[in-house]
Amino acid sequence: MLRRMHQSLRIKPSEITPHGDYLNRRQILTAAVAAGATLAMPAFAAEPAGTKLKFARNAKLSVTDAPNTFEDITSYNNFYEFGTGKADPAANAHTLRTQPWSVTIAGEAEVTGKFTLEDILKPHALEERIYRLRCVEAWSMVIPWVGFPLRDLIRRFKPTSKAKYVAFKTLVDRKQMPGQQYAVLDWPYVEGLRMDEAMHPLTLMVAGLYGRVLPNQNGAPLRLVVPWKYGFKGIKSIVEIRFTERQPRTAWNVAAPNEYGFYANVNPEVDHPRWSQARERRIGSAVFAARQPTLMFNGYAAEVASLYRGMDLRKYY
Repeated sequence: MLRRMHQSLRIKPSEITPHGDYLNRRQILTAAVAAGATLAMPAFAAEPAGTKLKFARNAKLSVTDAPNTFEDITSYNNFYEFGTGKADPAANAHTLRTQPWSVTIAGEAEVTGKFTLEDILKPHALEERIYRLRCVEAWSMVIPWVGFPLRDLIRRFKPTSKAKYVAFKTLVDRKQMPGQQYAVLDWPYVEGLRMDEAMHPLTLMVAGLYGRVLPNQNGAPLRLVVPWKYGFKGIKSIVEIRFTERQPRTAWNVAAPNEYGFYANVNPEVDHPRWSQARERRIGSAVFAARQPTLMFNGYAAEVASLYRGMDLRKYY
C-alpha cells in the first residue's frame, strides 16, 4: 500500500539544524543579493572541499524534517572504495584527488566526449534541497544537498530514441581508493536508472552539502542522489555517464542479485533476505530510541509512484 508523506514538500527555515558558518546563511544570502549577485547562477570551478557555494534553496522540493548535523553526514558513510566500515570513508578518503576531474559522456546520444568538471557544472544553477536518504541497512539521514536536476544535464547531451537507461561509473584507481584493492565488488562501481527515473525532477546531480563543496567521503566531486531509492543507487565520484538501450548491469545487483535489485525502491513490504526493511533508525538519534516505520518510496510516493504503475514491486525490487 502506498503512503503519502505530505501534501507539500515545503520546509520551514526554523526546522533546519545548520553547522558552523552555515549558521550565517541568511546573512550570506542577503549580502549576496544586496551586492547584485545572482544566486541562481552557477558557482563551481573545481573548488576544494569545504568551499562555500552560491545556490538558491528549493523549498518546494525539500522535506520538512530537520537535517542531520554536518558531523553525522560526513562521518557515517557507505563508500566501499575507501573501506567497508561506516567510519572508513572519513578516515581514508583524503587520498582521493578531485582536481582535475573529467566525466565521459558516451552511448546513445548526439553529444558525447570527455568533459571537465567545469564543463559539466558551469551551465547549471545550483540549488539546495533537503532530502531523506534511506540506506538498505535500515538507517536513515536527512541531508541538505546542493546540486541541480539530472534531467537538465541529460538534455544537454541529447539522448537518441534508443536511450532507455542511463548508466553511471565511479573512478577506478587503487592508489587513490584503497578499498578497490579488495574484491568486495567487481570494480568499477556501476549504477543505472531507467530514463524516466533519471528525468524525474527529484533526481539530483550533487556537488555539495550544507552549502559547501562535497567532502570526499560523501562522493566528491560529483554524485547522484535519488531520494526514493536505497542509498546504494546514489553512485559517487562519477567519471562516466552512458546512455544505453538495455538495462545496465549494476554493481550490487551483480554481486548479490537476490539481495539488491536494479530498481532499489524503498519498500517496507519487501525485506532484505537478512533483515527487515519495515522500520528504520535515524542516525544521530538516541541509541535505544524506537525505530520509525519505513515509508513507501521513502516518503516520496505522491511524487514517484506513477513511474511504477502496473509493476509488481516484489518482483522488480
